[in-house]
Amino acid sequence: MIVPMPPTTTPSAHIPVLLEAVLKGLNPHQQSRGKYVDGTVGAGGHAAALLTQAVDATLLAIDRDPRSLAIAQETLMPFGDRVHFAQGSYELLPQFAAEIGFESGEIDGILLDLGIASMHVDDPQRGFSFRTEAPLDMRFDPSSGLPTAADLLNTLDAESLAHILFSYGEERESRRIAKAVIAARPLRTTTQLANLIASVVHSTDHLHPATRTFQALRIAVNDELGAVERTLPLALKTLKPGGRLAVISFHSLEDRIIKTYFHTEARDCLCPSKQIICTCGHRASIREITRKPIVPDETEIRANPRSRSAKLRIAEKLIRSEGSHE
Repeated sequence: MIVPMPPTTTPSAHIPVLLEAVLKGLNPHQQSRGKYVDGTVGAGGHAAALLTQAVDATLLAIDRDPRSLAIAQETLMPFGDRVHFAQGSYELLPQFAAEIGFESGEIDGILLDLGIASMHVDDPQRGFSFRTEAPLDMRFDPSSGLPTAADLLNTLDAESLAHILFSYGEERESRRIAKAVIAARPLRTTTQLANLIASVVHSTDHLHPATRTFQALRIAVNDELGAVERTLPLALKTLKPGGRLAVISFHSLEDRIIKTYFHTEARDCLCPSKQIICTCGHRASIREITRKPIVPDETEIRANPRSRSAKLRIAEKLIRSEGSHE
């Protein structure tokens, strides 16, 4: 649903990642009266820059986190009724768009800035960081009623927990950690979990031993990879022909999903290469603007170290409408 958010008196400092590349990729100056969606608006940095460049554009700002949305509302206040806010997952993009009069197939550009926001890590009470004492929550929307990280840790069996740690965190010691968690239950706080992991696993790559476990739990709690897989075709369908989808990822698993989807939708046939006649009927629905992802340069990384792992991929919806997603 579209919701008015209360303003906050302490907006977080935020540096939008790959800002120039995002603006160049979405081409807002070419569509000054365009319709845009920021599906992960966060503190509003990308959205503000886009609205500044496209002086008559309208933007739908979405975020799962009510606190982030409140900060974005304050950031974007100068743009008045050119901005519409919605709290929820970007999976609900078509629904939110329809509520404000954005018809399916007429949106000029969509941005998805995936992963965890700096304000989440910096807020000690959200449970995203192992460096401060906090409840093991990790939900982007604390009011969602979804299971917390503590719920997963204290209820899953060892095999299921190890699968999460290995699949989402690429943690080689997933079974050892899962076994230790089962033995130490119940776990309630971030430091409890971090200290437990440090007692059974020794890091060999300069990362804290709990880094991969915290990442895996956060991804599992918020179903981040599943949400990306489900949202990409929805986003593409809402774009107008010639509209663009820009996605920033911070994790190899996210980037792999985006890369695979873009590569697949940019092809006219998905039949095996040895097959002479096409029987799949697939038609390309996009053009890949970035065959290889755009990454931050050293200047940006020095100014914003958290941008180090960012990768930006951009696709443009083809003019013809008979793509396989229709």
